[in-house]
Amino acid sequence: MLAAFSITPIGVGEDVGEQVAVAVRVIRESGLPNRTSASFTEIEGEWDEVFAVIKKATDAVMAEAGRCSISIKADVRPGHDAMLTSKLESVERHLAG
Repeated sequence: MLAAFSITPIGVGEDVGEQVAVAVRVIRESGLPNRTSASFTEIEGEWDEVFAVIKKATDAVMAEAGRCSISIKADVRPGHDAMLTSKLESVERHLAG
């Protein structure tokens, strides 16, 4: 599965970069393919692996903030891997053509 998600700390002020960095560290240390952008992180793996990492990242933010909001969008497509890169490569091929 490929999941795009954001964990937003609440109650720590306007600048949440420090708390987001705690979550991103957990995600990167998971070993699963991932990519972080300005608003979301994408992570790829099996259902249980992905949601375990999202929970662990959420727990890390909760330890810093005490409250957070989570948005998750998931693409569950059995038998497919490397979706993190292949979906974007497909779009780029169409743009180049």
